[in-house]
Amino acid sequence: MSKKPIIVFEGIEGSGKSFHINNVANYLKKKKIKFISIREPGGNKNSEKIRSLILNNKSNFNNNTDLLLYLSARSENIDTIKNNFGKKIILLDRFVDSTLAYQHYGMGVDIKLIKFINNFLLKKIKVNFTFLNIVNQKNMLDRLSKRKSLNRYDKFKSSFYKKVQEGFIKIQKNNPKKYMQIDSNKSIMENKKIIIKKIDSLIR
Repeated sequence: MSKKPIIVFEGIEGSGKSFHINNVANYLKKKKIKFISIREPGGNKNSEKIRSLILNNKSNFNNNTDLLLYLSARSENIDTIKNNFGKKIILLDRFVDSTLAYQHYGMGVDIKLIKFINNFLLKKIKVNFTFLNIVNQKNMLDRLSKRKSLNRYDKFKSSFYKKVQEGFIKIQKNNPKKYMQIDSNKSIMENKKIIIKKIDSLIR
């Protein structure tokens, strides 16, 4: 594995992925290790514009439009990823697996279409390792209830998030060696230690 890997944090809303990616970023800063951190959708000026459109509570796109907007935001990030590939550790808050989990397993969009466009955008860019954060329904709802504001993707039915999380787990099972499942129902401190230990092994 590259010592400057692409590491992704995946999971449904309230699973703790953003918390953990920020913790890893702080850890790398303290170690003075070069990295970039990108969230999806978002990551640069144009992608953030698309993000605000996708997640706006007044938006009401059909499933295919949602897919194409997410992939458009990814397209805007590809040059940044390519330019840093092999030079810096790349941390991604969501990536290809989220598109498959949400748009295919959650919304039923054709998986062949998703994979075709992703392959076109990414070319030879491949993820080295993924932390998949899993959370039960009770904790997910409790964490969402504590957020100051909710975007459009925070407001779907519980059954939707269940399908998405099951989709993530199916994706993981296809290539288990490149994934670590993090049980976000457990102690945050315990999971922080587990993730940092794995990060150390990935970048040595």
